[in-house]
Amino acid sequence: MTPSHNTSSHLSSGPQLFLRHSGVRYPIICGAMYPCSNPELVAAVSQAGGLGIIQPIALTYVHGYSFTAGLDYLQSLASAPLGMNVIVEKSARMYERTMRKWVEQALEAGIRFFVTSLGNPRWVVEMVHAAEGKVYHDVTTKRWALKAQDAGVDGLIAVGNKAGGHAGDSDLSYLLSQLSTLQLPIIAAGGIATGKQVRECLSLGYAGVQLGTRFIASEECTAHADYKEAIIQARQQDIVHTRRISGVPVAVINTPYVGQVGTEVSWLGARMLRHPRAKHWIRTFWALRSLRSLSRSLSKEQGYQGYWQAGKSVEHIGEIMPAEDIIQELARHLEPHHKL
Repeated sequence: MTPSHNTSSHLSSGPQLFLRHSGVRYPIICGAMYPCSNPELVAAVSQAGGLGIIQPIALTYVHGYSFTAGLDYLQSLASAPLGMNVIVEKSARMYERTMRKWVEQALEAGIRFFVTSLGNPRWVVEMVHAAEGKVYHDVTTKRWALKAQDAGVDGLIAVGNKAGGHAGDSDLSYLLSQLSTLQLPIIAAGGIATGKQVRECLSLGYAGVQLGTRFIASEECTAHADYKEAIIQARQQDIVHTRRISGVPVAVINTPYVGQVGTEVSWLGARMLRHPRAKHWIRTFWALRSLRSLSRSLSKEQGYQGYWQAGKSVEHIGEIMPAEDIIQELARHLEPHHKL
């Protein structure tokens, strides 16, 4: 990464602004991951000084908690602030009603930091701001960042082309050059696993970093041991993008299973994805179909059964570590003014 000449000077205060927004010690986020955001991992990151993000569908569907019981359990494990992921794509009215209820319950439980993705975050912003909380939104382009800014978000998470899950198309340097004029704190996400990379991102002007894949290869993550080992063994060229999970490209490890089923949808699926109405239905159908396959990666009885999401940060991951050790190794490279 090289510094952008277009980076605004206000970004130099970004880390401290993010730390005030989140209430955590270090500008390091463990991104929400389906199915890997188990309560023990999320809580361990927050307790170590980073910000663990609750993924509510993983909490309830995969890990078997009612949402409120899951929140209680998380808060019994961590006395530090927690965040929550809210997927705002309007695929189904019932889904949106459930998500609104979860946001209400999270606010009642004292959660004040929310990360929105895949849609218009306005209703989340309105609910969260009424409780004096903060909302950051995942973006991959300036177009979506402008829409999020119009919706009133407090910050952005710039998802680059090395991210796991739903990755962007641009590298982090270019993304920052496009987004820095928006006068919002911006978090770098995608391909980050080392303290040196964290320092580089903050030197560019980012307010913090978000990691996902690095935390899957942690002791607290309940992902199957085969999944963790695959992350350790993989290199960045082993990461491919498949549209067969949700209809939009998702970064996964190129296992024999992925090679067997392919990475593209059928001609009929591609046609439906181009339809302005049908695309929402087919994405919902594929997402629900994929929930079971993705959650099998956590099974203690089964080996690999589907897709293993991961980003190109696999290149820099060589061992399974406690979440606290991961946070401390990353924080060791922070400047004094980049932490509380």
